[in-house]
Amino acid sequence: FWDFLILFFCLPVVIFNEITKRRLLGDVSCRIVPFMEVSSLGVTTFSLCALGIDRFHAATSPQASTRPIEQCQSIIAKLAVIWVGSMTLSVPEILLWQLAQDASPVSGVVTEYCTMKPSSNLPESVYSLVLTYQNARMWWYFGCYFCLPILFTISCQLVTRRIRGTAKSDCRGTKHGQCESHLNCTIIALTVIYGLCTTPENVCNIVVAYMSPDMSKQTLDLLNLINQFFLFFKCSVTPVLLLCLCRPLGQAFMDCCCCCCEGCGPDTTSSEGSADSKLKTEMSSSIFFDKPRETPPPLLALGTPC
Repeated sequence: FWDFLILFFCLPVVIFNEITKRRLLGDVSCRIVPFMEVSSLGVTTFSLCALGIDRFHAATSPQASTRPIEQCQSIIAKLAVIWVGSMTLSVPEILLWQLAQDASPVSGVVTEYCTMKPSSNLPESVYSLVLTYQNARMWWYFGCYFCLPILFTISCQLVTRRIRGTAKSDCRGTKHGQCESHLNCTIIALTVIYGLCTTPENVCNIVVAYMSPDMSKQTLDLLNLINQFFLFFKCSVTPVLLLCLCRPLGQAFMDCCCCCCEGCGPDTTSSEGSADSKLKTEMSSSIFFDKPRETPPPLLALGTPC
């Protein structure tokens, strides 16, 4: 959902600014767009950490195959912590950016752009905190939004593999074990996509921090544009990758789309197929939490005695 917000709000603003050299919504967009982009990095970072912890608990649980489904209230609480924490850490971006104007020396056309400069109207204590954040922003980006999710995911995967390798589990090779491996591969794929899409921005931030006096404004603007479109690419690829790799989630999404297209009307000809798919869904694992392996309910007679 946050990736959708980035593509729905931030992408049109950036494209409009590049085409018209005017900033859509003025100073408001200069503050909201960086806030949403940094919040997106935080949401992805802390979500990957939460998923890594869940996979570790699944591997170390004494009764992994009968682990109960997590309650909806617990999931909502975790999502609230992730979202509120990400937005709280991104609040300095609102105070750091502001709208600036520059006239071209050749054509005289006034162009609008966003500059990283705290407003002098801020209170002295807040102004000093924003300046401190600006000076430490590069390494904060690199440590929290790049190193943390990658190192956390790698550590959880290594510990999980070590525990599974030393434990003599009889469920290795069963459907439950295959589901666990598939979910681990999904988390690794999400982490790889995130790392590849955020690496250029971190490299550019480090280069700009030490070579900005020798670089022109056009070069800096181009690097910033490339970094933003890498973020948009990540927001576009991540949901598609999640739907393709997580089969239960992808199947539920396709069923929902087909249901909306067909008007959710009952179809007598597909009753047997619907019953089979429902039975398979009940027996399969959930997206990131393991359903208890219970005895499946007895099959009812459908259609002919055959």
